[in-house]
Amino acid sequence: MNRRMIGWLCGGLLALAAFGLWRARAQEQPHVVPTKFTLARIRYSMPNFGFFRGRRFEPPWSHDYPRSERNFSKILAEVTKIDVNSDGHIVSFDSDEVFQYPIAYLCEVGFLDLSEQERRNMGEYLLRGGFLIVDDFRGEQAFYNFREQMRLVFPDRVLEELPRTHPIFNCFYDISNVFPPPPPVYSRYERSLIPQYFGMSDDRGRLMMVVDYNNDLSDYWEWSDDPFQPIAETNEAYKYGVNYVMYALTH
Repeated sequence: MNRRMIGWLCGGLLALAAFGLWRARAQEQPHVVPTKFTLARIRYSMPNFGFFRGRRFEPPWSHDYPRSERNFSKILAEVTKIDVNSDGHIVSFDSDEVFQYPIAYLCEVGFLDLSEQERRNMGEYLLRGGFLIVDDFRGEQAFYNFREQMRLVFPDRVLEELPRTHPIFNCFYDISNVFPPPPPVYSRYERSLIPQYFGMSDDRGRLMMVVDYNNDLSDYWEWSDDPFQPIAETNEAYKYGVNYVMYALTH
């Protein structure tokens, strides 16, 4: 075994060890007060892949967690007066626990590969009245993967681009003409990408999910207290999040 192979092996073992430590920390979640609103984050299985972020190893579904939820919860509580838990909560579609949370956040769906149980619970969650915010992914390949996963969940439904006249864009703030670009700082996104917003509705016309394609609103939330993040664009990203929650809670 040459030095290069030894290096690869050591690197892989270190990555797996780091991932194990991350999972242990992730399971130690903050206490959630049941009577308060909590934004759930969807975890999905990616045992052999993740991002190195500083000194931490993170699976794709955890991108921007927990600072994005923590910062967004403060803004949501301030502008709407909703009683909000200050931290999010990690759940999975492979568990019935997900039905305790009316609104959930899902990211990096280019890596999504739902099991049969996850597909079944996801479909039931959305048809029961749950709402899903899909964010933080880019490129045709990632969008294709998410669309194919949704076909497995809902064979008779399709993702459709949302018109700017849709109520989700004016149910609290009027953001029908507000277009935050992909974040410029702490992100892999190119500013030349054009964000698009898709959705999927139930038989009554209620929007079950909103899909932020070619954008990363939670990156703005996570770094909103950083002086290099543009304040105006951060405020726009928060308005999107507030509208998503208010639409879901009132429809």
